[in-house]
Amino acid sequence: MTNLHDVVSGWWPEPVEASEVIGAWPATALSALLDRPVPAGPLPPLWHWFHFLEPTPQAALGEDGHPAEGHFFPPIPDRRRMIAGGRLEVRAPIRIGDQIDRRSELAGVTVKEGRSGQLAFVTVRHEYRRGGELLLTEHQDVVYRSQPAGQRRRLAEPEAAAEPPHEWKISTPTGPQLLFRFSALTYNTHRIHYDRPYATEVEGYPGLVVHGPLLALLLLEIPRRHGDRPVTSFGYRLFSPVFAGATVLTHGRRDGGKLALSGMVEGGATAITGTATFASG
Repeated sequence: MTNLHDVVSGWWPEPVEASEVIGAWPATALSALLDRPVPAGPLPPLWHWFHFLEPTPQAALGEDGHPAEGHFFPPIPDRRRMIAGGRLEVRAPIRIGDQIDRRSELAGVTVKEGRSGQLAFVTVRHEYRRGGELLLTEHQDVVYRSQPAGQRRRLAEPEAAAEPPHEWKISTPTGPQLLFRFSALTYNTHRIHYDRPYATEVEGYPGLVVHGPLLALLLLEIPRRHGDRPVTSFGYRLFSPVFAGATVLTHGRRDGGKLALSGMVEGGATAITGTATFASG
């Protein structure tokens, strides 16, 4: 059995930098996916995810659809990947037409014991600047495990939860079309999102998996549609996977000076929670 402590010991890739002019098409395409008007102002928080995409050659993809080699992918055999959560600090917004520079670096790697074995939690820090001005700082937490093909995933049986107290609520049906379009927008070739035989027979899921980043963006639709001030920080944590065909209910309520957010499967378990703060005003 692979010992992940040994695998990640001494693994610390160098920072990388990239630059891009922010075009208008991704925001237009995401708005169509959400059945919403195109934002008139700057990019909403996390919509920078649809930029700085890496054009991995087809021959460089691994069996799971992800790049076989990636700068911040730990060298784990039979590697499986899931988004665990993240944090975003916004100093100033990104706008269409901006020339943006991004610096990415490994912020930490920790091995923990999970229900089905060892898990490696990798945190990558990104800084987005316009000229010398720091606009966004983001930390992304990704969890990796070693799982040979065909081995069944030991998923905890999710406990059904009542809808939390809320002031706002959004209902979002999911299905293969939604997942396919989101994968296309993010240039995400992870097969668990569009290849049902692979998702069920190789990775052991009961169906196609809804993207964790999509769930985070659905949380932020609450302040985008109902808030009256810009979001200055956002943190989220994923708890259980959501599978295609489920309806996702996202809820929001004021909690002091913050906004408490959560997402759940209709009639099922909580999948994601988050907290947002607003600019003073």
